Amino acid sequence: MSLRTLMKAFGLVIGVTAGAAVMASPAARADALDSIVKQGVLKVAVPQDFPPFGSVGIDMKPQGYDIDAAALIAKDLGVKLELVPVSSSNRIPYLTTGKADLIISSLGKNAEREKVIDFSVAYAPFFNGVFGPPDVKADGPAALDGRKVGVTRGSVEDIELSKIVGDKVTVNRYEDNNGTISAFLSGQVELVATGNVVAAAILARNPPRKPEMKFLIKNSPCFVGLNKGETALLERVNAAITKAKADGSLNRIAEKWLKAPLPADL
Repeated sequence: MSLRTLMKAFGLVIGVTAGAAVMASPAARADALDSIVKQGVLKVAVPQDFPPFGSVGIDMKPQGYDIDAAALIAKDLGVKLELVPVSSSNRIPYLTTGKADLIISSLGKNAEREKVIDFSVAYAPFFNGVFGPPDVKADGPAALDGRKVGVTRGSVEDIELSKIVGDKVTVNRYEDNNGTISAFLSGQVELVATGNVVAAAILARNPPRKPEMKFLIKNSPCFVGLNKGETALLERVNAAITKAKADGSLNRIAEKWLKAPLPADL
């Protein structure tokens, strides 16, 4: 074979390889919204062990805030919902490898994640605060002076609470959320610093001492995760969430699973 022939053959191989690379690139990937509508199925990554956002009910079916939110978006798109159970560690890989079209799994937004995926508008509240019974007045850190506050040791709320309280506050630290909950229900502490999810779990027991939100410590709402560059799908998801906020359907999901209405600023 002549040198010219070899060069032509080599050039053809490079051309084919380059073309394949372009076809495999994210820019050349088929539009996600178009594919979902054509297939008639929306695949959503959801939690399976994080109630009340996602868990398995006694009927062995997925249930929770995120499952209801996923159904709401699928209905708005006019397609069938396919739930894809995930854990915190694999939910983003499931999205980026095409095993799911969306992540609806109590996903918070941060700078590192924004390098990899895009986010919708917020669809669910997730925050840490100080909670207590209705008869206890505490509208800020200063109101905790002289009181006993329970918190789970090493948690986000423990770290954040330590930043804002002084020596006049007695902070009782417990080894897990169950210990913190028991301390509150038994009256060992007047107030608890915890997440809205834990407060919802307490309310679900319908106890005599019901935790009521007193003030916010740290806010970190949940967002739907999407692959980068899927503008059309992002717009439809945002529209569906915005509509659900306006017509009250998302608020009904919050009251069902979180035992509280959506915050006004969500």
